[in-house]
Amino acid sequence: MKGINGDACHDRLVAETKGILSYDSSRDFCRWKEQVAQKLAMLLGMDVIAENACPIRIEIEEITEKEDYRRIRFCYESEKENSVPAILLIPKQNKEKYPLAIVLQGHTTGYHISIGEKKYEIDDSFLPHNGYGLQAVKNGFAALCIEQRGMGITRSHRYPGPGGVHQCSFTAMRAIQLGRTVIGERVWDVSRGIDALEKMGLPEIDLQKIMILGNSGGGTAAFYAACLEERIQYAAPSCAFCSYKGSILDILHCVCNNIPHASRYFEMEDLACLIAPRPLTVLAGQKDEIFPLEAVKKSYATAKEIFGRAGAAENCNMVVMPEGHFWCPDVAWKAIGEEITKLGW
Repeated sequence: MKGINGDACHDRLVAETKGILSYDSSRDFCRWKEQVAQKLAMLLGMDVIAENACPIRIEIEEITEKEDYRRIRFCYESEKENSVPAILLIPKQNKEKYPLAIVLQGHTTGYHISIGEKKYEIDDSFLPHNGYGLQAVKNGFAALCIEQRGMGITRSHRYPGPGGVHQCSFTAMRAIQLGRTVIGERVWDVSRGIDALEKMGLPEIDLQKIMILGNSGGGTAAFYAACLEERIQYAAPSCAFCSYKGSILDILHCVCNNIPHASRYFEMEDLACLIAPRPLTVLAGQKDEIFPLEAVKKSYATAKEIFGRAGAAENCNMVVMPEGHFWCPDVAWKAIGEEITKLGW
């Protein structure tokens, strides 16, 4: 047979598919937002994850005094048999309280990158630009650095190694087989991380002022966490926000980006309704090859319109960074600083 193309069937379906809950200006906005929230939670497997919930148990491992901040290493049990490694940095800037930045690494080698630690030779490629926690402290935030499920030291013992792209595929596929998603698990861990800080009762942390950020897989989790966790007041996902058609349905990504059946219901930009009217800053790479800028721009335009329907168009902004799939600290923190000023933090 001539003209065999193994992509042809899926290509046609991708082109023809329009989500049942895609944004439509004629919909009742509040009712639509409620439907989207319910469907996203279901597709992520949040109800299945909740079945394995447990009381928060915290274990402080180490407290270290640095010149500019206090560092607390601890673990918290987010669900039965799942301990989340975390590092909290509290600035020493003589303020009564500090807003909190939850920072998430993507497919680096782990959360130690957020505090500028080098564990592997490959870490030179991630430092210092991915040192989100140290950057947050410099910009007046306390920083909660969380090890994402299936990454770093939480990577499956069956497939050990320093990390990298596809490091979490085994974990992600197991989650899907169990009626969950690793994205849902990561969102759950973020929420339980906030619960852990509430339980710790640290007077220096202002838990009424929480932002979340990350690049690549960290940006993806940051976006979805902001969708479902309303205690997060501001989200700045980097190199992660893009239509499914323009990214994961067109370019090979790690399995952890996928939410089964999502395209039958909505596009990623439709989910912006779950963040609005809380501020969202979309950070995009000028030369990003896996989240192409033109596709990001189209998705952002829809998100901006959705924020307009929520009466908060000014709270949805996009900033283009001059590199590829890469967090650019100067550009990113300038944009974050502008938003924080508007929030009065």
